[in-house]
Amino acid sequence: MELVEVFQRLGVALATGLLVGCERGWQDRDLPSGGRTAGIRTFGLSGFLGGLAGYLQIHTGPILPAALLLLFGAAFAAFKLRESAAEKDYGVTTVIAAFLVFALGAIAVVGDLRVAVAGGVITTALLAAKRSLHGFLTQLTWLEIRAALVLLAMTLVALPLLPNKTVDPWDALNPFALWLLTITIAAISFAGYAAIRVAGPSRGILFAGAAGGLASSTALTLSFARFAADAPQSARQLACGATIAGALSLIRVLVIGAVLAPILLIPLAIALIPAVLVMLAASFLIARRGSDTHDTPNFQLETPFKLGEVLRFGALLGAVIVVSKVLVDRIGQTMIFVVAAVSGLMDLDAITLSTARLTETSVDLAAAVAAILIAVVVNLVTKIVLAFTAGGRGPYATTLALTTVAAITAGAVAHFTLGSFVPTS
Repeated sequence: MELVEVFQRLGVALATGLLVGCERGWQDRDLPSGGRTAGIRTFGLSGFLGGLAGYLQIHTGPILPAALLLLFGAAFAAFKLRESAAEKDYGVTTVIAAFLVFALGAIAVVGDLRVAVAGGVITTALLAAKRSLHGFLTQLTWLEIRAALVLLAMTLVALPLLPNKTVDPWDALNPFALWLLTITIAAISFAGYAAIRVAGPSRGILFAGAAGGLASSTALTLSFARFAADAPQSARQLACGATIAGALSLIRVLVIGAVLAPILLIPLAIALIPAVLVMLAASFLIARRGSDTHDTPNFQLETPFKLGEVLRFGALLGAVIVVSKVLVDRIGQTMIFVVAAVSGLMDLDAITLSTARLTETSVDLAAAVAAILIAVVVNLVTKIVLAFTAGGRGPYATTLALTTVAAITAGAVAHFTLGSFVPTS
């Protein structure tokens, strides 16, 4: 190693320590001089010492650097123990940070400089995020933590154990692919829930509508219909929230279909984007003319990730995949339209995923697009029926129905006029 490179690497080791020490010193800036175990100078020297230990390893082997690490750790822990006893603060974060700085200093000399620099930045960012991380933890519920853990277990533990090949007589059901699709949809729903959770659904119906579109727009439409029956003065605002949920559910269909089968992007976008624009424009007009948010009911956002619901969705998705494949192979691809119409009554994700997987194998592009759009129309009409059934013939149901019909009309006009210009093969 050239002498210039040695100095460069030792400089990175020192800079890494100074970066972490700057954060630690700022946190304890109100303490008098000598009142803290380590600040910017101590951490800077710790990183430099780690760099020297790495340099010694090149020439003397690992024994001397290991001895330096033990002596450094013992001395630092001893002084931190005295500080903790005096201040009655038993946090060990500063000690761990000191070991990290020493190790990153050694990496800067004997390893990859990029790893050392990235490690220093990440360490400093985590230390600086103490208040925000603690505040985030205080807002979490046990159900949310459990949902995240279950999602991680399903992804990192269960998924690798599943066979990545079809296991049924119809050559349709791949357990690995099915489970991957299931947890992907669950993750999308949970991510949407987390985003709205941070923003706060209590801010109004519009946030709740956005949450419903990312989780379950059908369930939200039914829930808002019941709210509208109890609070007629807020019916139009509730219809606005339900319309936003419907628009986001269409965007979700477009994204899922395009990700699994990119060839679906343009033909689906031609039909769905005009419908989405109509729904969003209507929502904007309704929101401007609607009542104040203090008259709206308090919508309680619930986590969409529940193991039972995820398993039921997986079973539904598996059934749709098998039925679609069998009917298309034995009767013809026109049977996908029947499956789409029935599936649209319950869920859009399952038929979108199933149809996207069949594209370019058993179903051509035109039939796949038509099947997904049939499911979308059936699902939107189902929401209108639910609105009239649960909310009566008041402003909520009529406003939602008019907006939905206008959106379907816009999408149909765009599909039948512009769709002919899209190649189908």
